[in-house]
Order: sequence, then C-alpha cells, then structure tokens
Amino acid sequence: MGRKRHQVRLPAVLTAATALLLAAACGSPGTAESGSGGTGSTEPIKVGLVYSKSGPLASYGKQYMEGFQAGLDYATNGSKKIGDRAVEVTEVDDAGDPAKAVSAAKDLIGKGYKILAGSTSSGVATQVAPIAEQNKVLFISGPAATDAVTGAGTYTFRSGRQTSQDINTAAAFIGDVQGKKVLVFAQDSAFGQANVAGVQAVLGAKGAKVEPLLVPASATDFTPFATQAKEAKGDLLFVAWAGTTAQAMWTALGQQGVFEATTVVTGLDITATWPAYGPVADKVNFLSHYFAGAAGTEQEKAMTERVTKAGGTVDLFTGDGFTAAQMIVHAAEKGDDPDAMVQSLSGWSFDGVKGKMTVRAEDHALLQPMFQAKLTGGATPTAELVKKLEADAVAPAVATK
Repeated sequence: MGRKRHQVRLPAVLTAATALLLAAACGSPGTAESGSGGTGSTEPIKVGLVYSKSGPLASYGKQYMEGFQAGLDYATNGSKKIGDRAVEVTEVDDAGDPAKAVSAAKDLIGKGYKILAGSTSSGVATQVAPIAEQNKVLFISGPAATDAVTGAGTYTFRSGRQTSQDINTAAAFIGDVQGKKVLVFAQDSAFGQANVAGVQAVLGAKGAKVEPLLVPASATDFTPFATQAKEAKGDLLFVAWAGTTAQAMWTALGQQGVFEATTVVTGLDITATWPAYGPVADKVNFLSHYFAGAAGTEQEKAMTERVTKAGGTVDLFTGDGFTAAQMIVHAAEKGDDPDAMVQSLSGWSFDGVKGKMTVRAEDHALLQPMFQAKLTGGATPTAELVKKLEADAVAPAVATK
C-alpha cells in the first residue's frame, strides 16, 4: 500500500516559548512534558497516519501531511520528541479507499500503534472510527468533513471542520434564517443529495424553508437550471458542485442574472480551483474553512514558515495536519494509555492555526472559527477575508448517537 517510515531521535531543543501547548482549563502556555508521561518508558511513540497520498484526494492529503510535519516540529520545540521519547510516524497510503484504510488501520494496531490519524476522505473516516473503537486506540480524523465523525465514539476525534460548520457559515451571510427560503443548487448525485440533506438538517431545524434544485449529472447546458434558480426567488442559493463542469455552471449563473437575484454562497476549495469561477469570481460569496493568510495567528505564522521552508505551500487543509500534530502531542504526554489520551483531549482548549480551538467534551466536535471570503484578481484570483466567525457562531449541534 506504499508506506514510508521515518524515526526521529534528536536531542530536545529548549528554545524559549517556541511552542505553545495550552492547558484546557487555564490556557497558560507550556511545552511538551519532560519525562515520558509518567510511564518511565523511552520507547518511541508510534503514530500511524493513514491518508490519501494518492487517489482523487491526493492534493488534500499532501496539504495535510505538510501541515502535520510542521505541527509536530512546532509542538515539540523542534525536537520531534515528547519528553525522552521520539515520535515515530508511519505513513500509509489508503488512496481514498475505505477497504485499504481499514486494512492499514488493523495492521498498525496489530503492530502496537495506539494513535491513528489522517483520514482525508469521509468514507474512510466513517470506516476507521469503528475499528478504533473496537480496539480502543486513539483516532484523530483529518480533512474528512462528514458530520458522522463527530460523536462516532469514545476514541474518535477530528482535526478539521465538519459539514455543519460549513453550512452555518454559509447561513451567516443572510443572518437569521427563520422563514427564509434556501435553495440548494447541486448535481443529482450522492454528493449533491448529501448536501441537500445537510442543509435541511442544519438550516431546516432553524426554521428555513429548504428546497433542492438538482441538476442531472450528465447535463452540459446549465442555462435552464440557472433560469430556475433565478425564478425561485430564494434568499440564499447554496451551491454544492464537484467536477469538470464547474466553470460552465458558474458562467450560466452569471449569464442568467442569478447573482443579482439572490445571495449565492459556496465553499472555497483549494487554490488550484479558483480560476474556474471565471468572470463571476468576485460575485460569489465564499464560506471558508481556511485559506492562506486568513487567520493572522502566531500558529499560522509558525506553520507557514515551516511549510514554506520545506518547499510546500499552505492551502485549505494544511492547518488540519498542523492541528492533528498539536492534538497528538498533547494526548501522548499522558503516555501510552488511550483512555488517558481521550481524557486529556476531551474538553481541551488550545491556540491553533485558525484561532482558539476547543474539543467539545460531549461529542468531540472541534469547535473552531470559520471564515467568509471573496475572490478578487481576475484570471489568477486571490482570496480576501470578509469576516471571521468565532467558534460559537458556527458550532454544530451536539451529536447524539
């Protein structure tokens, strides 16, 4: 499955406050604990990263991995050690295939790994979570956005955002959604239908009137669907689109005057996709999980410096990797007991790339700021921050299982 192992055994570098690991209650700065979490062991701390190194989400996986390496360096003051114990990271490529991911997770657990992370795909995350629960190992999902990861079990956490936070960020463009009409413009596919269901679950529960406008996946002429979107007279048009027809779809919305008729919102994807919006780029309102330069935090600066120095580029999911490393270092300070790791993460608040992050104790949702953005600059757009929404403003409902 393609695996890469690198073990680091470097002396600890004790520089003044180069890493900030924040305690849950008081929020005071600290560093990775000396010693070995009370275990007396000097054996390596094994971390298995099962992620999309190849496959359709390989670009996301690359960003995650670059962020993880930067985060591990930051959280350990450059030592790649927690106390006296080296952090040994094993990468396994799941290629976005849940079956490969499950096989890899079982293999790593069989070799004694107590910490797994990295899920890039939602389909992978929902399959690995039960394996972590059955074997009582810590699992920190990565960029996978499905709400199903939150509340999936005692041992399951996430280092990225979830779909409900995206939807709440979109809704914030029109304020209180009670009684307002929200049209979901999407392809008639599993992806599109999932977005309709998500918007209905989140905004429908807040009193919005949610209606789908589903376009056949085989469609190449989007004019009639754009006309329907305009005539629907919605308060918000939530666009969920994937694939090579995106530019033609956005062009049709612009030609039919949809942007003048309603507030159009979609998610800001990786930088490489921005040119696809063409001439309507500056008319779209973007909900954003993250883009380079959005946050202005010390942690964002530290991540950017490290990623850039290593030859990488900060993008949408770089922060998810950085956050995963922060969470793993904090958890592993407690030694090798996954139950102690879970206890240390549940309710923990810390300063992350995006700002203050909190692991909600009830369901392990990662409460975090979100962003609203605009694209400017024509053929080579750049993102500009419109508004930062604090964690409470976009928090998902508590998951109940």
